[in-house]
Amino acid sequence: MKLRQVGEDALLASLLGKLPVPRKVVAGAGDDCAVVESPDRKNLLVLKTDCVVEKIHFAPATDPVLVGWKAMMRPLSDFAATSAVPQFALITLILPAARLTSWVKKLYRGLQRAASHFNVSIVGGETSATRGAAAISVSVTGFVEKNRWISRTGGKNGDDLFVTGRLGGSLREKHLRFMPRINESRWLTRNFRVHAMMDLSDGLGADLPRLAKASNLGFKINSEKLPLAGGATIGEAISDGEDYELLFAISPRDRARLERSWRRRFPKLTLTRIGELNRKLKIGNRKLPGGYLHFH
Repeated sequence: MKLRQVGEDALLASLLGKLPVPRKVVAGAGDDCAVVESPDRKNLLVLKTDCVVEKIHFAPATDPVLVGWKAMMRPLSDFAATSAVPQFALITLILPAARLTSWVKKLYRGLQRAASHFNVSIVGGETSATRGAAAISVSVTGFVEKNRWISRTGGKNGDDLFVTGRLGGSLREKHLRFMPRINESRWLTRNFRVHAMMDLSDGLGADLPRLAKASNLGFKINSEKLPLAGGATIGEAISDGEDYELLFAISPRDRARLERSWRRRFPKLTLTRIGELNRKLKIGNRKLPGGYLHFH
């Protein structure tokens, strides 16, 4: 059977279910980041790797500075989903031999520019030649306090669902210039009890069902309430992908204080309640179009 017939989620489920999970693993494969115990009693070690591939995540004519920015910021967006602090990065470059050295230098300028926003140090990596398209893989390590790490699995029946920022329109270069919501995530877990969270990398239509399923719940959203990026439609807000905003679940008891405090702390970034988690609704809200899925 070919990968396009299986799909990304089913493939991962068949692989991850066979992996051993040592006791020191707090959150393993299948969540936004891996979270494991560390010698530090107060903190947990956080690990993430991600990649961008030419003709999939960026066009061949894309400014390599922006490619580097995106390559670094993608795993950092997963750190935001875990409310973790990134510290160190390894870069693997897989490039055709004909690629100009000036392109690679500009790529690294983008990688370093992105890393410096969150005080991440690039400490090494690997290079390899390829006869195909270029690919850049970034692996990041960092930490999160034991009482502040968030996964997809903690959502509760009746929780409010919120998203940061605006959704849709990723193809209009939004996917190359986004800012991971690490500062916002850290503020959230310092001031509120967030039950579940993830970043919207594949689109609300793909990622919301994943969060609900991980929490063993269903969901209901009001599509008319979705915060739209300029020029985006509701369908694009659900299906485009690469928004890199936070989707999180929190008790409705905290709604008023959250909305009031958010407006004071982040006046230039919208926060929108889009729906709720609900035990009575079956996972797979059939009217919700899917987001981006690999191998399709």
